[in-house]
Amino acid sequence: MHRTSPRFRGLIAAPFTPFGPDGSPAPERIDALADKLVADGVRGAFVCGTTGEGPSLSVAERKLVTERWTAAARGRLRVYVHVGHTSVADARELAAHAGRIGADAIGCLAPYFFRPRSVEELADFCGHVAAAAPGLPFYYYHLPSLTGVTFAMADFLPVAARRIPTLAGIKYTFEDLADFAACVAFDGGRFDMLFGRDEMLLAALDAGACGAIGSTYNSMAPLYGRLIDAWSAGDHGAARRLQDQATRVIDVMNGHGGLPAGKRIMALSGLDCGPVRTPLVDLDAAAAERLRADLVAAGHVFP
Repeated sequence: MHRTSPRFRGLIAAPFTPFGPDGSPAPERIDALADKLVADGVRGAFVCGTTGEGPSLSVAERKLVTERWTAAARGRLRVYVHVGHTSVADARELAAHAGRIGADAIGCLAPYFFRPRSVEELADFCGHVAAAAPGLPFYYYHLPSLTGVTFAMADFLPVAARRIPTLAGIKYTFEDLADFAACVAFDGGRFDMLFGRDEMLLAALDAGACGAIGSTYNSMAPLYGRLIDAWSAGDHGAARRLQDQATRVIDVMNGHGGLPAGKRIMALSGLDCGPVRTPLVDLDAAAAERLRADLVAAGHVFP
């Protein structure tokens, strides 16, 4: 086994997928999103994941979006393409496409309708997907709250490491910090453990995280950058205050519907990514105004 890429350090945003008024993807808006992420100090984009509404997009739409992201990144951002699907054939098609268009890595959720019954079955599924893009680092996307696949990653990682030559790490979107820390330490810290709960970034840094993927890095990356700097400098009081500030904003966002509210925050910040796709529901004008007022009360500063 060998690493397929250097250890990643820094923030990776999970960008929203822009849609036009008719609900179809609007890839021409992606360039402005990429420019903002670069300006805010973000180092990568995890596209067509949960925040990007990937499971609600067709395979053709996902290809269109990822092609525009790889073009917009222009070497300034690492592009991680989420290729997970309930169909292994479609997941492999998306993985192979990511390899052809010059993406930097792929990630994959567990299948969430017919679920794997063991870590061995999960590793086999991931291995089939990863093999379709043998030149790209592969990240397993651990999101048990939505997939219902709840295996401890400390049990999965040794099995996956044996079966997936391109395994680079895990996008870990769960609250089990003991399991996360065990994965960080596995095999001398060989794998990238990219933490996915923005409201727990400080705790994840204490547990050994060197990178993170999250939705609020779209709108608050400079704040998280200051948090990481304060933590690195040993100023844990400042780091805690910054984490608390971010958490207040996340609580407001979640209280107003989660992902649709996050997308509206981008519009309020000057980058309109359009509506969400059904079954998600957009905020109406009155709800958007309440969201803005609550964000200001929580200390969020709009650009």
